[in-house]
Amino acid sequence: MQTEVKEKPKYAIVAAVQLPSVTDLEFEASLAELRELAKTLGYVVVKTFVQKRAGFDMRAYLGTGKRQEIGDYVKSESEAEEIEALLVDHEISPSQARNLELEVGCEVMDRTMVILEIFHRNARSRAARAQVEIARLGYMAPRLREAAKLAGPQGRQRSGEGGRGAGESQTELDRRKIRDRIAELQLEIVAMDAERKTQRARRQERKGLAAVALVGYTNAGKSTLMRALTGSEVLVANKLFATLDTTVRALYPDSIPRVLVSDTVGFIKNLPHGLVASFKSTLDEALDASLLLHVIDASDPGFERQLEVTDEVLEEIGANVVPCIRVFNKIDHVGDAAAQTECEAALRAKYPDCVVMSARRPDDVAKLHHKIVEFFQQDLVETEIFLPWTAQQLRGEIYANCQVLEERSDNDGAFFRVRSEPDVIKNIREQCGVE
Repeated sequence: MQTEVKEKPKYAIVAAVQLPSVTDLEFEASLAELRELAKTLGYVVVKTFVQKRAGFDMRAYLGTGKRQEIGDYVKSESEAEEIEALLVDHEISPSQARNLELEVGCEVMDRTMVILEIFHRNARSRAARAQVEIARLGYMAPRLREAAKLAGPQGRQRSGEGGRGAGESQTELDRRKIRDRIAELQLEIVAMDAERKTQRARRQERKGLAAVALVGYTNAGKSTLMRALTGSEVLVANKLFATLDTTVRALYPDSIPRVLVSDTVGFIKNLPHGLVASFKSTLDEALDASLLLHVIDASDPGFERQLEVTDEVLEEIGANVVPCIRVFNKIDHVGDAAAQTECEAALRAKYPDCVVMSARRPDDVAKLHHKIVEFFQQDLVETEIFLPWTAQQLRGEIYANCQVLEERSDNDGAFFRVRSEPDVIKNIREQCGVE
């Protein structure tokens, strides 16, 4: 019998500087978030080091005493639990990272690098992989000089050919390769974007599907809600950034008009602007949607901060003009029944048009389903379509694309009292030969 080999755990420590302008609540929330990001990356965080300072140390981010303390801890734990990485809760400069790494004795990853690595591992589609690579290359380019310093003299200079001078340094060659690769990837993304927009336009034109996009803070329960609304099996994991690629499914049960629901990449506080820019196409569904469902974790004490982050990113990509329903999810995680009732009342008072629910309660999901369908039916028109007996082949199309309120017939054909989109009704009448 073959014995299963357990993967050795990877241990990491976390460090952060609290500036005077950052409250204790904000600071702790950010640290908790970094620990969750570390978990997604496969690390076990064994200790957190914090320091209050008026500003970051220009040489190595943390102060001298704190660097010494961390270095001593890494050495003392080297036998029992080897510390593989120090995760820093800010984006730091290449020289700060290099100096800190030399002093503490283990790899240093700042917040941006942690997020980039998660994106790199989780991206599945061609577009997402290309966007991740651009972001990673852009992050690595200014860090090549520091890498060359660590590599020693052999990484600094490459002599020219044929005695034509000193030539280019290895760092300069690498940077030029990065620039060329980024330009190549950007062209690929432009082509993929154009192809996706064409496919989406054809799909919308062919089927007349309305579009809803789930947006919100990562880990707010968007994937669970997506599964509940569409009856589909989509990845549900208690990890930040468990999914990066947009998933699209039809609303279930079917409605008139039929509705597509898409789940988008989650937002996070302090997401680097370079990543927001490179991930715009993963949020295309939000830009193209007719309705946004902004999913918020009602059980999180810091949900207002999460709400603000999502609103800011939506504004940044120009999706703030799309109609939006705030959906406060996970109400079942808010204490007992009395606490849930009190929380729901407070949310409805502050956000009058919101939906307060649990994606795990079928009745709550049904109410949200009704609200979505109601939104898309507000522009439908009610009219009568006459279908001659010679055109009965269109009967199925009427039932597929219209809400049939009444049907009656006489010697000439059938009469349908329907609710549907004006273009759908016009198209059916033209096929019937009736204006």
